[in-house]
Amino acid sequence: MIQRPQTVYLIIAAIVNLTVFFNSIYSQAMADPAEWIGYGLAISLTLSLLIALGSVFVYKNRPVQLKIVKIATYIQIVALGFGSGVLFSLGGFGTFLWQETIGIALITVALAMYWLAGRGIKKDEELVKSMDRIR
Repeated sequence: MIQRPQTVYLIIAAIVNLTVFFNSIYSQAMADPAEWIGYGLAISLTLSLLIALGSVFVYKNRPVQLKIVKIATYIQIVALGFGSGVLFSLGGFGTFLWQETIGIALITVALAMYWLAGRGIKKDEELVKSMDRIR
């Protein structure tokens, strides 16, 4: 379970999603007068984090794990959309918005980790299928 690279990727994605809650992009989103943006960011990050941790324990059923990781990837894309919306409502990229830009970068890093985990799960599944053909 832990020795698989995709498990490490999923744990890193969960940790990175957790650190976004302590970044200023989250506090800016929650301070936004349109509360749905902050709640949308919080819900999508939390769902993505919980799904990543849950998919670590489905390691024996790779096709199901791949579907779960794809769902988490889509939810992470939604979180990236909410975060980008908050960033651009603050004025976009600038010298005074470095903390918010780092928050968006963290969300993007988590998205890349989901992609790498999905790729690793696909490789494992292909390896198992190729071994079944040899038998």
